[in-house]
Amino acid sequence: MRILIATAGSRGDVAPYAGLGAGLRRAGYDVTLATTDTFAPLVREAGLEFRRLPADARTRGGVTGKRELMRAAAAFVTELGQGFADVMDDGTDLLLLSATTAPLGWHLTEATGTPSLGVYLQPTAPTGDFPPAVTGSRSLGRLANRATGRFALRMADRLYEQAVAKLRRRLQLPPASPYAMRRRQEQARWPVLYGFSTALVPRPSDWRPGLEVVGNWWPPHDPAEGLPAGLEDFLRAGPPPVLIGFGSMASGDGERLSEIAVGALRRAGLRGILQAGSAGLAADGDDVLTIGDVPHAVLFPRLAAVVHHGGAGTSAAALRAAVPAVTVPVTADQPFWARRLAAIGAAADPIPFRSLSAERLAGSLRQVVERQAYRRGAAQAAHHLATEDGAGQALKAIQRLTGG
Repeated sequence: MRILIATAGSRGDVAPYAGLGAGLRRAGYDVTLATTDTFAPLVREAGLEFRRLPADARTRGGVTGKRELMRAAAAFVTELGQGFADVMDDGTDLLLLSATTAPLGWHLTEATGTPSLGVYLQPTAPTGDFPPAVTGSRSLGRLANRATGRFALRMADRLYEQAVAKLRRRLQLPPASPYAMRRRQEQARWPVLYGFSTALVPRPSDWRPGLEVVGNWWPPHDPAEGLPAGLEDFLRAGPPPVLIGFGSMASGDGERLSEIAVGALRRAGLRGILQAGSAGLAADGDDVLTIGDVPHAVLFPRLAAVVHHGGAGTSAAALRAAVPAVTVPVTADQPFWARRLAAIGAAADPIPFRSLSAERLAGSLRQVVERQAYRRGAAQAAHHLATEDGAGQALKAIQRLTGG
């Protein structure tokens, strides 16, 4: 069987699917991962075939405002939709769609009859348990949470209107709005697997059948892979340091954030590692080291704490390593994950990105490093995550769907 996974976005939107694809490949499937050019090396290193999607999410790294984010997302979706009709060939037996690609991929399934399955990294279905993850808002009560969840989906559908209209014309399909397609999929109980842990988000009891939380899909890495020599030397030269990084966020804000990071570390009396990321964090000194990309699974267990932007993948990686966190959410779903980490006692209260200062960050760092309750909270979550098998559960769902 030939499986095509389609996703697009930042590294955190792609790496989990490389892990999922690698797991399916080990089970005997022929797996292709369609995404943007930036991640071709990641896909091929996972042993998967790469197929190009025509969009680039890197320009969104400096976006922090909600209106700016909506404009950037609309431009990204329009660009993505232009070449989506070419992503699937006649040999594809099953299409796995991320939350970003599903509103386009549904039309491919209609045109070709190829079965499909949702594989999402964030909770998208409306529920009374919490507000929509993408809005960053606090709970408003069960009725309002469900209402805002439905509104968030309608807003997302509006982003896809132009791209969907062009795609359906290209596929020679009759007109159908994104909203109509979503309703059609809901009525058909289209299956969606959510690749996050129930340690952070238990499955809401008011979700319909077919929506399942299966556990994380971990980015692939070689267990024998070590750390760069300079990083290894730094780790061995003193007590466990703190890692500070903002992933694909805060592009162009590196100088200010680096000053804040180093100031906070020294106020708190901690050694630190700055991960450059899109922001371009950088600092030199006996107590601070700057690094590029390294596997979270190798580095995180050796840290005292992680300061991060609250992305779904980094949040899960810190929990998996039983390391407490200080979150500085920037936009989109990051405030949601940041609050979930704090709610289970694995992180301090989030520091909004616009409120970040050396003094505030130092206080939170002292809190999570000195109080053992945070490490216990992270360790309890790590134990829970160890019982989950996201790739294995996805495999079972695929076998049920295809009879294979």
